Amino acid sequence: MKARHKRIALIVAGLAVLGIGTALVLNAFNSNLVFFFSPTQVLAGEAPKGKTFRIGGLVKEGSVERLADGVSVRFAVTDTDQTLPVQYKGILPDLFKEGKGVVAQGKLEEGGLFVATEVLAKHDENYMPPEAQKAVSDAHAKAGEKKAAIEAAEQAAAKSLK
Repeated sequence: MKARHKRIALIVAGLAVLGIGTALVLNAFNSNLVFFFSPTQVLAGEAPKGKTFRIGGLVKEGSVERLADGVSVRFAVTDTDQTLPVQYKGILPDLFKEGKGVVAQGKLEEGGLFVATEVLAKHDENYMPPEAQKAVSDAHAKAGEKKAAIEAAEQAAAKSLK
């Protein structure tokens, strides 16, 4: 083999190793990538089917229910517009409370139940994950728009009756 052929073979081998390494890194990154969705987005069908993702919002008041096995918990996560039922088996964080911010990671089952593998709670009085805060703010804005439209329709109906 000539020196020129050895050099070309070495370059091709180096590029192949670099390509394989890049493919392995991208595959690991893709399998560990977890997206965030609000309950409204999940119920609208925007969340991936059969893949792990995160939901966030507020724990709905009066929704926390501890199951008979003593380890499983059911609760609802809301963005004040939509509510999604969640089931989690494990020890909840100390800061987990009704009416407080929460982020749960897991998968959505066929019946619309989100089965969480991890639950994260806020870490101080003012903290809510930015994505969850945006989802709650968007839901409040949408609810305000709906309320204003309903009030306008009621006023128009009242005027037409007079």
